[in-house]
Amino acid sequence: MSSKNRIATTAILLAGCLTAFAATAFAQSSQNQQGGQNQPGQQTNKQQKPAESGSSLDIPSSQPPANAEEDAAVKAFQAMPNTDLQKKIAAGEDFLKKYPESRYRPVVYSALTFDYIQSGKADKAFEIGDKEVALKPDDVQTMAILSQTIPRAINASTPEPEKQLAKAETYGKRALEITPTITKPEGMADQNFNAAKNATLAMAHSGLGLVYFRRGKYNDAIPELEQSVKIDPNPTPDPVNLYVLGMSNQKASHYEEAAAVFTKCAAITSGLQAVCKNGAEEAKKQSSTQLSSPK
Repeated sequence: MSSKNRIATTAILLAGCLTAFAATAFAQSSQNQQGGQNQPGQQTNKQQKPAESGSSLDIPSSQPPANAEEDAAVKAFQAMPNTDLQKKIAAGEDFLKKYPESRYRPVVYSALTFDYIQSGKADKAFEIGDKEVALKPDDVQTMAILSQTIPRAINASTPEPEKQLAKAETYGKRALEITPTITKPEGMADQNFNAAKNATLAMAHSGLGLVYFRRGKYNDAIPELEQSVKIDPNPTPDPVNLYVLGMSNQKASHYEEAAAVFTKCAAITSGLQAVCKNGAEEAKKQSSTQLSSPK
């Protein structure tokens, strides 16, 4: 499975959560338009810190009520399929231009982050994703995908790479901290909710593993990557995670483990298939000629 297809599959898993959270936003908007007031219990929930609210799309009470046209526009954006990413991206960008202070910005920001990554526009994804996290510090889905993508996108020309790694680490740890506390949206099937949570956790663990790998902390990278592979709800393991896990084991002198992981990676059709095959062969030779370190 290609990286774009994996992101698309993950986006589908997470779409149910986004839709459910957005439904709450629409309901709140309607109440505000009708002049209704929140019950005391609801007001208490509004005053919770983002990390305690559990919802990445909880709407600040200071936001002005949306109008019917704005409601219709964001619903139309959400209903657009990802079969034409450029069209959906254009629609999201147009929405933000027309409604720059919209209470539905989290819905659009989060979706655009995934769409930009799928379309290979990492810089735009990071820019819009940072805006989303600044607006909603408990958006675990956006933090998780940024945590995973930032260290993968770093190259020799990346300015301040350690600063980028630090941001990815913060996002990943934050996503791991908050995700288990999120309650299932009303009307969402348990299976879909658990899959969405595991997809989020898998990306966060992957991001941390990649951060530690780039820092040369291979023994720290290994358990993060192993956990990502273990809980990933996608039917095919992410070959990038397997490759980096194999490299981490090899660098840490765990040659047998490296050979096993590289072999799994080589069995998956991807751009890493050949390099994983070579890695498996090299690790097997090392396991027979060099002393392996205990895990």
